[in-house]
Amino acid sequence: MRAAATTEPGRLRLIGAVLALLVVAFGAVTAWQSSERAAAADDVLHRSQPLSSGAADIYRSLADANTAASSGFLAGGQEPASTRDRYEKDISAAASGLVTAAANAEPGSASEATVARLNRLLPEYKGLIERARTYNRQGYPVGGAYLRYANEKMQSEMLPAAEDLYTKENTRLDADYGDATPYPWAAIALGVLTLAGLGWAQRRDYLRTNRVLNHGLVGAGCATVVALLWLTVGHTVARSELTGSYDHGIRSLTVLHDARIASLKARGNENLSLVARGAETVTVGGKQYDMYYYDFDKDMTVLGKGLARAERLADDSGGTAPVKSAEAGTALWKQRHSAARAEDENGDYQQALDKVIGAKGATGECFDGVDSDLARAIGHEQAEFQRAAASGRDAMTGLPVGAAALAVLGAAGALAGIGRRLSEYR
Repeated sequence: MRAAATTEPGRLRLIGAVLALLVVAFGAVTAWQSSERAAAADDVLHRSQPLSSGAADIYRSLADANTAASSGFLAGGQEPASTRDRYEKDISAAASGLVTAAANAEPGSASEATVARLNRLLPEYKGLIERARTYNRQGYPVGGAYLRYANEKMQSEMLPAAEDLYTKENTRLDADYGDATPYPWAAIALGVLTLAGLGWAQRRDYLRTNRVLNHGLVGAGCATVVALLWLTVGHTVARSELTGSYDHGIRSLTVLHDARIASLKARGNENLSLVARGAETVTVGGKQYDMYYYDFDKDMTVLGKGLARAERLADDSGGTAPVKSAEAGTALWKQRHSAARAEDENGDYQQALDKVIGAKGATGECFDGVDSDLARAIGHEQAEFQRAAASGRDAMTGLPVGAAALAVLGAAGALAGIGRRLSEYR
């Protein structure tokens, strides 16, 4: 190579080889980094976020099944068909969600172990609920003990496991965002270097031959510029849309899921306070409280804070309206709950029961309204996420293949331009 570089034809051959190598390397690195980010963006849209929402739905289904079971128990021996159907649908939804989670869990991973644990606990919980129902229909007080035991299993084992699964899926989602959003600095730097090399070769040709333009080198430069602009603009748009899908979609969805779970837990504790009738207590600050009333107050505090944060995160009326409606429903729920608690503490159990599960004006109406509002808000934010994430993924559509094709054209142009100069020495 050193000997060949002592002559002008040898130097031209070396320059052509280096330029072609630079252009091809730029195209290869661009295709590689773009493919990785496009795949990560597709995972965000079609794998990790749906699995994260699926894990939240598993938690919600389990908590709602627990709430429905306690509501049916309070209704007496003849459980309403609607309550029974709601319980069965929740259990089926949780089981279906666990099947999906198991199919997508990495073999030997912590998620797989968590799913296996929930699959083991679910039939145990169902068995306890069925025993509670059986004894309740027969009028035996032991039915309440079985229901409280089932609730304890749900609260201390199943829901923490479901929350752990939700946390792990969110970690996977964050990792996919981390893979999809960084700028492809290596490809950009190589593209700039390639342009600099082509510009230097063009200037060298001009100084030596006094020809203003070398058509082949100009073609190679144009192909490189197009690829570099496509890469930069495409990734900038993709990054902006994906970041928007996280800020205005994922963050809102997380807050809304947490708020909905808090409302379900509050409803379950409200029901269980009437089932237990003071049998379960907790001591806080030297004072003794009914455990379920105490937990209800904590859950309602979490719900209120979650709704306030969700309203701040909502960026349009479609997201704000259902959250405001849920806030109004929560305020009314608290008022009706206070009235029901007062009746219970005064010894009028039937009046308290009517104010909680009655046909009209009961706290159950408020809970159903809040749950429906939160479901609407979640649906809206889910659509916002999908729109933004799809736009981010689509911004990189065709870039890997296009960059490779432009690299081939650019390398051919560089070799053709240098070859034209070499022909003058023959």
